[in-house]
Amino acid sequence: MRLDVRRLAAVDMWGTRGTRRRRTIIVAEFVLGATVGPALGLLQATTASGPWRVLGAWIAGACLNYVPLALHAISLYPERRLETELSGVDIRGELRYYTAAQLWVAVPLLFVALDPVQRRRRAA
Repeated sequence: MRLDVRRLAAVDMWGTRGTRRRRTIIVAEFVLGATVGPALGLLQATTASGPWRVLGAWIAGACLNYVPLALHAISLYPERRLETELSGVDIRGELRYYTAAQLWVAVPLLFVALDPVQRRRRAA
């Protein structure tokens, strides 16, 4: 699978120009998604009934995908780390791919499952 959680975070942080402002906004988005999203989903899942309970569980699971994204974004935030990560990468091509690939975040726990496997591969 070509979907790489760290690369998605890096490309999303860079965008088209790699501005500091965009990096800050994306880190904030990922951190809020990783913290507030699951909390709201769990609240919905535990207080609602029927299909609303299922929706809450789905929201919590999907938002947990933001945890690895947030951890990667935080690690890439310091000066020059993002540039180093994306060195030699076709940014426009990656942007095209990862703009569509971001939709995978809606699959509950997918990034949570992929990230440890990808981390092990990078370390090997």
